[in-house]
Amino acid sequence: MSFSSSSVSSHPLAVYGWDEGWEAEFAPYAEQGLLPGRVVRVDRGLCDVITPAGTVRADTEFVVPRDPMKVVCTGDWVAVDPEGSDPRYVRTLLPRRTAFVRSTSSKRSEGQVLATNIDHVVICVSLAAELDLGRIERFLALAMSCSSGEALLHKSALSWESGAQPLVVLTKADLVPDPVTLAHLVQDVERSAPGVGVLPVSALGRDGLDVLVSVVRGGTSVLLGQSGAGKSTLANALIGADVLDVQATRDADGKGRHTTTTRNLLALPGGGVLIDTPGLRGVGLYDAESGVGQVFTEIEELARRCRFQDCAHAAEPGCAVLAAVDAGQLQVRRLESYRKLVRENQWIVAKTDARVRAELRREWKRKGAEGKAAMEAKRGRWE
Repeated sequence: MSFSSSSVSSHPLAVYGWDEGWEAEFAPYAEQGLLPGRVVRVDRGLCDVITPAGTVRADTEFVVPRDPMKVVCTGDWVAVDPEGSDPRYVRTLLPRRTAFVRSTSSKRSEGQVLATNIDHVVICVSLAAELDLGRIERFLALAMSCSSGEALLHKSALSWESGAQPLVVLTKADLVPDPVTLAHLVQDVERSAPGVGVLPVSALGRDGLDVLVSVVRGGTSVLLGQSGAGKSTLANALIGADVLDVQATRDADGKGRHTTTTRNLLALPGGGVLIDTPGLRGVGLYDAESGVGQVFTEIEELARRCRFQDCAHAAEPGCAVLAAVDAGQLQVRRLESYRKLVRENQWIVAKTDARVRAELRREWKRKGAEGKAAMEAKRGRWE
């Protein structure tokens, strides 16, 4: 079955991202008389779905899986009951193209899908507080591992070039009036985000908004960041109306209040779709090996020159990474952040992969034996 581009572009859901690919995926369900729709909000087993007939409230009872990675999420394309059905149900989810996933907790191995079928991950960082480069690197590691739904199911992440494109937006840029200082802040983030765009934006002064609009106009974008990062204010500025509630940050500590409590999908007037999310206090990695590697490309490249293939970049002879640190070519902070994220990701993966778990145990035993042997040798010299 073939579809003309003109019929797809004139489809009522075209403004929400409907294209020839989705039409082809939905064809079997169209024959069953079901309606296509995109989930714009999920709330306690019910969801709001935008369909050619308008927004409908649908029950997700028939698509409640045991796997939390397959739970209906904002951004999903679904097939719902036609008009006249009471109650209306979501009958199936179309295969996801991309998904942004974080770990639900550092002590658990479950993933939580925050948004699906996204083209751009916009990481919002407030300039009202001191930059936390480690947190930015953590967000980017997840964003760069934002891969196709099939890849997520098979636990093998794709590169961000074939998934969602990350962008760091430094919000509240009007609070840094000195252009030299602002330029330095941008450079600091750029060094922690190789190959990723860094854009200072002021929603109030509208500085940088035109550039951001040109980015989000093409596809679906998700706004991510801590509470108080200015996501809702930025979303309102992009939409051109105060559709999302906004609260000021606390004067006592500068932290934000949770204003957005659900993930909402909104069509932008200039084209494109925006998903606003609640503030994230914890951002646990989830199968983000490829993302960590791309965030720390310079360390990965240096590691290839190490004498030992399994070099841990701790105290091994011939370590190119440590040599770069000694030469001032690599920041100690950057290396420590890399080590932390690698360890965390290994721990999460090991909880779900018995082979990786066994390899980690062998590695810990080997290092323990080496440490014990070194202590005994040192003790022998003392005696």
